[in-house]
Amino acid sequence: MSHTPNHPWQHRFALLTALATLALLGLGGLVTSHGVGLAVPDWPNTYGYNLFFFPVSQWVGGVFYEHTHRLAASLVGLLTTVLALWFYGRTARPFLRWAGGLLLLAALVTAVAWPRHRTDAAVLALAGSAACAAGLVWPRCEPAPRWLRRLGLLAFVGVVVQGVLGGLRVVLFKDQLGIVHATVAQLFFVLICSLALVTSSWWQRTSAPLSLRAPSSGAPAGLVPVLLVATGLILGQLVLGATMRHQHAGLAIPDFPLAYGKLWPAMDADSVTRYNQHRLEVTALNPITATQIGLQMVHRLMALLVLGAVAAAAGLARRQLGPKHVLSRLTLAWFGLIVLQAGLGAATIWSNKAADVATAHVLVGALSLALGGLLSLVSVRELLAARRHSALPEASPSFAPLGFRARPSTAGLE
Repeated sequence: MSHTPNHPWQHRFALLTALATLALLGLGGLVTSHGVGLAVPDWPNTYGYNLFFFPVSQWVGGVFYEHTHRLAASLVGLLTTVLALWFYGRTARPFLRWAGGLLLLAALVTAVAWPRHRTDAAVLALAGSAACAAGLVWPRCEPAPRWLRRLGLLAFVGVVVQGVLGGLRVVLFKDQLGIVHATVAQLFFVLICSLALVTSSWWQRTSAPLSLRAPSSGAPAGLVPVLLVATGLILGQLVLGATMRHQHAGLAIPDFPLAYGKLWPAMDADSVTRYNQHRLEVTALNPITATQIGLQMVHRLMALLVLGAVAAAAGLARRQLGPKHVLSRLTLAWFGLIVLQAGLGAATIWSNKAADVATAHVLVGALSLALGGLLSLVSVRELLAARRHSALPEASPSFAPLGFRARPSTAGLE
């Protein structure tokens, strides 16, 4: 990755997009936790209304959560589109004018050919007018490097795919699509957080290696694979969590830290039948299967693996970089997030899957994955930069700690 010109407002806008995405994840968690994912049975409309013209008086019950989620998703889509175009700088102006003209033409055709869809025509006309106006006042900055423009384009494609997956989940009644939808949401959040990172002045100031040494000088090269493995485990854990949430079977195991009073519950047919009788008589929950019980036990085991991997990363960073190094502090904060996440997982069971607790569990999981992704990104870049620096004749065996250099360098990943 080459040096990126610093645009403070571009970075701030990327941060705003990341925060809006986190809020969207929270709303999605509330939709799933309340079991109201199908409270609005049609898509892209809402009970036949254009999404933006649905009467506020009908925002009640589960419809409130699902419709608000859709509006928030539209906002994130708009912010992502603006951010992606911003990376193209002044070259985005002609595209905006052409796109605006096409949207206005589509609005006219819709109004003439389908008079009953006048609200859709109004939305198209508003979007077209906004695009045309933006084409006149768009920033005249130079385009960002190609790799950053491609990441912005990837984010735009990602948010479109995510919206389509959410809509298909409604119209096709496929729980599997809900799992994919939740997973893509987590990956999209990591991508937006990465865009916020690489557009920051911090990224520009630290474009030279951190205090990482070249591998021949005893560098903590082993930290990189540990960070990547831990982040991968968190992603796998979040996929397992999404799978359990979208199976609509309540809590397959109602107790913790034991499971039906044992370290590993019985999963034979008679035992599962007995579990379901108890669920029906005491809590009126849906029946469960042995597969769902096994899935939740795997989820608990994965939690231990994640905890151990992140603890190993924090310990390794502290030993090889020192306790005051930025990566050491951030990996320690990462470990704290994982501990909090484990506590929220237990609280989800103890509270009988209270919606606010379960949603907090989802949000902390997203933050844990994003932080792991950012730490991995920084560590990989710095390790490669350190290797490049060590290959230079004038390379010194070590580098100044982060934030204490005399001047920034333009070294980075190509």
